[in-house]
Amino acid sequence: MFVAYQLRPFRFRLRPFRFRLRPFRFRIGADGLDLRVAGLNRLVAWAEIDAVVLDQPLPSAGRKQKAASVLLVPATAVTIDRRLTGRSPVDGRPALVLLDLDQVQQPADEVAAALARFGASRFADVRQLAPVRPDAVGAPDMDGLSLLSDLMPRVQKALDSGDASQRQALKAEVDAVLTSLPEAPAGRDQPRLDGVLKAMSEALAAEDEDAKPS
Repeated sequence: MFVAYQLRPFRFRLRPFRFRLRPFRFRIGADGLDLRVAGLNRLVAWAEIDAVVLDQPLPSAGRKQKAASVLLVPATAVTIDRRLTGRSPVDGRPALVLLDLDQVQQPADEVAAALARFGASRFADVRQLAPVRPDAVGAPDMDGLSLLSDLMPRVQKALDSGDASQRQALKAEVDAVLTSLPEAPAGRDQPRLDGVLKAMSEALAAEDEDAKPS
């Protein structure tokens, strides 16, 4: 049975019309990934999954950045009976490409938050921002990217540690950074940094919530 994320598992919704005739199911829950996608039609338990990666490589010169994609790296000695045509950008291991996010309605940050909540230490967000002119609206904040590069491995280590005090201390640090972020200028989308930090905070908090008696 799935433990709720905001009272229920996270379910992807396909974009209308383009994909509506394809059988599709993708739910993220406490028991694993319930899939009807990429040739799989079953619940893939977390024990079968070594890593789930949210990837979005930088575009090649003059080309538009591709949509982010979700990749599954199977656990050692577990059979995923599909051809592993992808590669994890984290360590180069063979991976199954489950989904490109241009097929679904949910924004990438919402997907990252759900994967962080349920996948915990198995989840890695390695999306890359496309480089733009420094004077352009929406230019990536290099200080923000450096901050994420520092925080992400520390969050992963805290989630892996099983140490509640370490998670709480790091959550306080992440929340302090969130509080200090300036508001987005008028006419500019909320920066992705905000969404990633929220996902980190929720993942760190979720470990303690799961440990509480029901």
